[in-house]
Amino acid sequence: MIRSGKILVVDDEEQNLVLLQALLARLGHRAVGASGGAQALDALDPTFDLALVDLMMPGMDGFELVRRIRATPETRDLPVIMVTSLTDKDDRLKAVEAGANDYVTKPVDLLELRVRTASMLRQKAHQDEIKAFQADLARMVESRTLELRRALAELNEAHVETIHHLSAAAEYKDEDTAEHIGRMAYYSWAIARRMGLGRDEADLIRTCSPMHDVGKIGIPDSVLLKPGALTPQEWAIMKQHPIIGGNILASGASDYMVLGRIIALTHHERWDGKGYPAGLAGDAIPLTGRICAVADVFDALTSRRPYKEPLPADQAREMMRRERGTHFDPKVLDVFLDGLDGMLAERPREFLPENAARSLAPAPWPALALSPAPGTDSGPAPADPATPPPGDS
Repeated sequence: MIRSGKILVVDDEEQNLVLLQALLARLGHRAVGASGGAQALDALDPTFDLALVDLMMPGMDGFELVRRIRATPETRDLPVIMVTSLTDKDDRLKAVEAGANDYVTKPVDLLELRVRTASMLRQKAHQDEIKAFQADLARMVESRTLELRRALAELNEAHVETIHHLSAAAEYKDEDTAEHIGRMAYYSWAIARRMGLGRDEADLIRTCSPMHDVGKIGIPDSVLLKPGALTPQEWAIMKQHPIIGGNILASGASDYMVLGRIIALTHHERWDGKGYPAGLAGDAIPLTGRICAVADVFDALTSRRPYKEPLPADQAREMMRRERGTHFDPKVLDVFLDGLDGMLAERPREFLPENAARSLAPAPWPALALSPAPGTDSGPAPADPATPPPGDS
């Protein structure tokens, strides 16, 4: 059965135009006439199935019209049959080069016209099927992609939520725990961004940094919550929490667990090699560990703890500045201190420390040391209840 179609007929001679339209109507097609190239281009739209174009026309000839049809995205796949009285092989080849799919010669024979139009309409039908399939496939891919993105977002949210609960569980018995891990994560993220790390990497640091003290879950309450100075034996126990945290996270293979383990193991290392647990120095300490060390110590200094009152931010700033190149990576500390006012101003409201010092006005300096105390391998064993080990927040 011959498929009927909507066919554009282009011929500058009225008699030929009427004849072709009549022949196509006899074959069951809907024919739309155009008396020239310009009129044909105005009439063309994606609803047409085929075009019959006279080759020799004044102004825009058939060659140029076909070229323009092929240059228009909406019609570039439209089958075109050239109608010509020319029998020269070069003219026929030129028509094909211009983009014509087939040709019929004048005077037009009805049988030939039926065969050639039927062939082109079958080709158009196949093209339409392919386009419809591609469109359906694109819609399906887009739909499945959106579903996958939503699923991944939900999974990522579940991972992050689990990490936060794990981190909070480790520090559940400390005061200001939820606020601390949120602020420390924010400071770590802000430092990373200001150091030029990419958004994804900085976001990963923000997600994983709350696990820095997950190992505290293995520290006895008598040591973790002691309001006074730790004995050398107690301090040795406290210094085990990075290793405990590293062991807890060691079995995880996700990016979250891998980075969380690095941070847990290295956030108490010092630039001068006097930190713990491995005594790493300088660039041997992973950058994430150096970043989190600065963030953790600052929040520890400016937050209330069982063993101390919070410090104003300006005092914490000056104390940390004195440890540049010893406790802290100079570059990381400089980035933090240079951007500190902005970080404090931009800090999310939910991370404002209810118990931390909010004023930047000077206050009396406590006897708080960041350097190792005599008789210890690294990190201070506090000399009195007011001087806890900074960064052990």
